[in-house]
Amino acid sequence: MIEEIIQIVVLLIIIVTAIMAVSFKDLLAAVISLAATSLLLSLEFYILQAPDVAIAEAGIGAALTTAIFILAIKGTVREEEI
Repeated sequence: MIEEIIQIVVLLIIIVTAIMAVSFKDLLAAVISLAATSLLLSLEFYILQAPDVAIAEAGIGAALTTAIFILAIKGTVREEEI
């Protein structure tokens, strides 16, 4: 019973962070929100008893993808600076 409630709460927070990632105007905030979504998704995989998928999602989805996005954003300039 308690596991089902935790799973539903995690799923709702995943939806909220995904909506936040789409709605942010600042790219860095969107990337951080996307990283939070990925970490919560890896938690959901762990709850569903798929630890190998959870580790892959945390390592690639949250860490590596976030780092690549931040490096790509670092190479751009803001519109205010032009």
